[in-house]
Amino acid sequence: MDSGRRYGILASSLFMQLCLGATYAWSVFVAPLREHTGLSQATVQLPFTAFYFAFPLTMLFAGTLLQRFGPRVCAILGGTVFGCGWVLAFFGSQCFPLVVVGIGILSGVGVGIAYMVPIAVLVRWFPRHKGLVTGFAVVGFGGGAALLSQIAGRLISSGAYSPFETFGILGGAFFGIITLAGCFMQFPPSETQRLDAPIAFREILQRKEFRILYGCMTVALAGGFAVNANLKELHTGGAAEVGLIAVGVFAIANACGRLLWGFVFDRFASWSVIQANLIGQALLLLTAALWLNSETGFLIFAALAGLNYGGVLVLYASTVVRRWGAERVGQVYGLLFSANIVASPASMLAGVWFDVRGDFFLPLALLAAGMIVAAGFLRSSRASYP
Repeated sequence: MDSGRRYGILASSLFMQLCLGATYAWSVFVAPLREHTGLSQATVQLPFTAFYFAFPLTMLFAGTLLQRFGPRVCAILGGTVFGCGWVLAFFGSQCFPLVVVGIGILSGVGVGIAYMVPIAVLVRWFPRHKGLVTGFAVVGFGGGAALLSQIAGRLISSGAYSPFETFGILGGAFFGIITLAGCFMQFPPSETQRLDAPIAFREILQRKEFRILYGCMTVALAGGFAVNANLKELHTGGAAEVGLIAVGVFAIANACGRLLWGFVFDRFASWSVIQANLIGQALLLLTAALWLNSETGFLIFAALAGLNYGGVLVLYASTVVRRWGAERVGQVYGLLFSANIVASPASMLAGVWFDVRGDFFLPLALLAAGMIVAAGFLRSSRASYP
């Protein structure tokens, strides 16, 4: 294969995902939006929640779009819709539903169209390192949030820009970067004419190994959403700057976790790596009270949560590639990714509990219990996950 071309595609994939992962930094906007609008914690989580409905719902059809129109068209189309969604949120100062539509729905559709492109392309260009390149393909989804959290946080805290003006600035930048990077997306020449082998959704859903994988991914995502979207409020005893730092720490650890878990995945059985990820995150959530009492503990908690959560969008995609084949990853993983729809209310429900009780103890404990149960089901069917 052409080494120069494939490494150029690798770099373009990273730039795409740096932008597409912007919503991961949503907690940076929560407090400023509450201040500007007077809305509750739960209400300002609506764009984040809507995003994780629109994103995976679109992913159900992204595999078909990728097969029919190719990676370049899907990347450019997705980047255009995504950028326009953030620009629309610029007009949300007088009408908050525009933020929900723009960042929640339109940007979710845009990511849903473009997200699978780097994964599907890179596993074909680097067939011997599926886990690692899958991790790299989505590393920007976490790393971009780290960068964005600092840029957006400083723009807003400087007083020069409102959160709505910040949405507009970022939207224009996202449009330009993603569409330019998307121009480089293509399959290897030997595969450009090959169509993905289709599988009926009903056939996929009938397979027990898929249903267990779906349950595992659902609880893993829900735990990540609840922590990520409410991260600044998890530690109430420190200065506001600590919360901003924690968002960046979570995002950086999230990005590093994607590479780390991808590296580990290439060396062990799928079921064992996913189980380790679930149990590790469950133990962290169960012991959250021990970490959140100090600023140092809070930052360590953010780092460990981000590191574990970083594995979610790598391990399940890589398992699909290993179990169903690279040519079917768009369709099978697109269906598996709909677990985001089930998991997405976790951030808002945790916010509702916080509005009522002022803490997150019960939501985190319930999520941890779900992860332990899911890990047990996974181990009982481990033969299905090579």
